[in-house]
Amino acid sequence: MITIVDDNGRVYNIPDLKRFKKHLLDFHSKNGKGDNSLHEENGHWFRVTDEFYEHIMSIMEKKIT
Repeated sequence: MITIVDDNGRVYNIPDLKRFKKHLLDFHSKNGKGDNSLHEENGHWFRVTDEFYEHIMSIMEKKIT
């Protein structure tokens, strides 16, 4: 599980990284960059800056074998 910190300093465990990334790509980015919009998930708020967007997109999913 991937853990990040929201804009209020609260820890959030991303339950489905693939879905989280797809949502950011579809609704919170423009031309491959974060669009500075707010993303809310389960009571956690994230400002989707270029840095946040790039960080999330760079996280590799762990394969369980």
